[in-house]
Amino acid sequence: MTTSIPTSTLPRSSSRASAAGAVLAVGAGLSAVAFAIAVVGLIVDPTVITGAPAWMKPAKFSFSIAVYLLTLRWVLSHVRGHARLLAVLSTVIAVALVAEIALVELQVFRGTASHYNESSDLDAAVWYAMGGIVSLVLIATIAAGVLALRQRGLDPGLAAGLRWGIGICVLGMLAAVTMIFNKEWNDSGGHTVGAADGGAGMPITGWSLEHGDLRVGHFIGLHALQVLPLLAWALLRWTRLDATTRARLLNVAGASYTAVVLLVTWQALRGQSIVRPDGETLAVFAAVAGLAAVATVAVLRRSRRRSLSVR
Repeated sequence: MTTSIPTSTLPRSSSRASAAGAVLAVGAGLSAVAFAIAVVGLIVDPTVITGAPAWMKPAKFSFSIAVYLLTLRWVLSHVRGHARLLAVLSTVIAVALVAEIALVELQVFRGTASHYNESSDLDAAVWYAMGGIVSLVLIATIAAGVLALRQRGLDPGLAAGLRWGIGICVLGMLAAVTMIFNKEWNDSGGHTVGAADGGAGMPITGWSLEHGDLRVGHFIGLHALQVLPLLAWALLRWTRLDATTRARLLNVAGASYTAVVLLVTWQALRGQSIVRPDGETLAVFAAVAGLAAVATVAVLRRSRRRSLSVR
């Protein structure tokens, strides 16, 4: 027998767009415009900055920020009430991130690096401003996440996906702090461990092929905000698993995802490229994968036994 899912447990949006949703949508639209500009720059401008095409960083930033703002808009669509506070938080996040894109593109137009650059007063001001922007976005994201997770009536599986997605996204933001203290090659910090920023990198991401790269954990952590809520939604939409089982599966996925973020950050801090893991890194990864598999099987077996006992 097929059990219908109450509509109150499904992702829902207000029939009338909230101010917060409108602000985040506008921010995502401006980010998309910035992404288009960056793509054109990649095609017509051969300039290279710190070993990479000058327009690659603004392209990555603007695309990632557009996805982040749209995802946050979907997450906050589950929040009922607090309209004014949500509008303020959304405005802070959207304006701050669009400003960051503008600063990154400004530095490209000036032909210099936007990050870890204090070679002039203006460069230092841009770098410090971006640090302030990240701090504002971190605080506002935590506040918005708390509001989302305090909502009652959410499907437990979906709630677990949102909880882990928001929490690990914040962890990914905090992972960027390691770059500020990575001063072996640059007094202003850097993302490469074991060499100066630049050198051979992976296509698109630019992650170092020869040394540790702190951007890996930062990137993976940030995009938990998309991956885990999407997984929760897929389990809700495409399986007949009960809410408790889905929530437990999301707990397994969230714990495993956290372990991966910590693992790749630890790997980078040891000066090891993501594509050249040593035996120790592979052993830890195998342990994480094995525990995740065992936990997943245990959750599904428990669900099956409970289902059989009900019949």
